[in-house]
Amino acid sequence: MTLKSLFTTAALAAAFSIPAFATAADNYPNKPIEFIVPWGPGGGSDLLMRLVSRHLEKELGQAIPVINMPGASGTVGLREASRRDNDGYTITQIHEGLLIAHHSGVTELNWDDFDAVSMMTSDNSVIVVNADTGWETLDDMLEDVTSRPGEYRMGVTLGGIPHLWAVQFEESTNTQFGYVGYEGTGERLRALAGGHITVAIEDYFSARAFVENGDMNVLAAATNERIEELPDIPTLQELGHDLEFLVTRGIVVPKGTPESVIATLESALANVAESEDFQTDIENVGGSVRYLNREDYIAYLERNNEIIENNAHLLD
Repeated sequence: MTLKSLFTTAALAAAFSIPAFATAADNYPNKPIEFIVPWGPGGGSDLLMRLVSRHLEKELGQAIPVINMPGASGTVGLREASRRDNDGYTITQIHEGLLIAHHSGVTELNWDDFDAVSMMTSDNSVIVVNADTGWETLDDMLEDVTSRPGEYRMGVTLGGIPHLWAVQFEESTNTQFGYVGYEGTGERLRALAGGHITVAIEDYFSARAFVENGDMNVLAAATNERIEELPDIPTLQELGHDLEFLVTRGIVVPKGTPESVIATLESALANVAESEDFQTDIENVGGSVRYLNREDYIAYLERNNEIIENNAHLLD
């Protein structure tokens, strides 16, 4: 083969390969997309992300099955997601827990080991206790816990968001709890309802059924404003504690996913967030739609990563 022929062959190969790749991206998605939720069934991430999945299916016209992969403060599922092909057919969910797990040494993974797409929701967190304690107000609890340091048990995810919240709560209230570690919200709430622990800091929509059944009492809202469904429950800030416990959930994909694929997902998720049906579904389970586009979500993650890095020593 002559030198000219070699150049001609190479040029033709390049000409055909580029459109082929572009066509594959342009046709995205043309098969189901697996949605790895790195937490177990029944918790906040599971419930909210199933709603995201259901509405995103309508936008993209493809099935988006949710696959629960709990373990190690959510990092088992995220590790699996990080190893998947970066072709847009695996998506996953992160929240502030990944940043905490990274800076506390639980995992080497951090948010920037993925490509961020968009933030979708946030939670309304509350201080909730087993109803058998008889505590009706935060002062009721603080009086008993202060007099018996370390005896009352608080459920947390060790090295995760609830762990950091518990430490911050103790510092603000001058209390000391005994920590019991659970993998996720569902496990903690069952333990709290069963009396195996005394108190937890949880998202209200996950705890609501237990509260309505009389198994738990809500003592305070860990939000800037009172929760609409709990108009008589004061916020921690109203009670003199400058605390807000916020969990946001966003969608990320394996690092190196094509920009056109990320743009498709970002646009579809923006449409989902604007949907009245989606907003109603999220509100019905006690959550809030909090959409940020890719650029703003990355800025949010960068800012909170710095805050958490500066406070990670509290988990030592």
